[in-house]
Amino acid sequence: MTRRIISTPEAPKAVGPYSQAVAAGNLLFCSGQIPLRPATGELLEGDVTEQTTQVLENLGAVLRANRMTFSDVVKTTVFLTDLGDFAAMNDVYAIYFPSNQPARSTIQVAALPKGARVEIEAIAMADGVGDADADIPI
Repeated sequence: MTRRIISTPEAPKAVGPYSQAVAAGNLLFCSGQIPLRPATGELLEGDVTEQTTQVLENLGAVLRANRMTFSDVVKTTVFLTDLGDFAAMNDVYAIYFPSNQPARSTIQVAALPKGARVEIEAIAMADGVGDADADIPI
């Protein structure tokens, strides 16, 4: 299986020793995105709605760098510093995933890098996501 590092200037540079994403076969493993502005690397100040929008724009840039879209995402993990922000985050999330939503976990954490309120990581799969033919009966 071929393994490729995915990197794009359209998303913020990694703030540590990791890649924006790694493609392995037809899977793309996207590192968690926080609401950093790609051009400056500075945290977008604002409420969780504004921060979630920036996070998903960053994630979309990483997906596009591997010729993928949000419809290719099969699993996300959302990290919130306050589960009280769940509804507001969910409203923005629903805009980016309007149908055939991926599986998701949402976790409250004590803190996120740079003081972010939200972080989202994703796994995407090319070719056949959601195809009925891909279902395996059990």
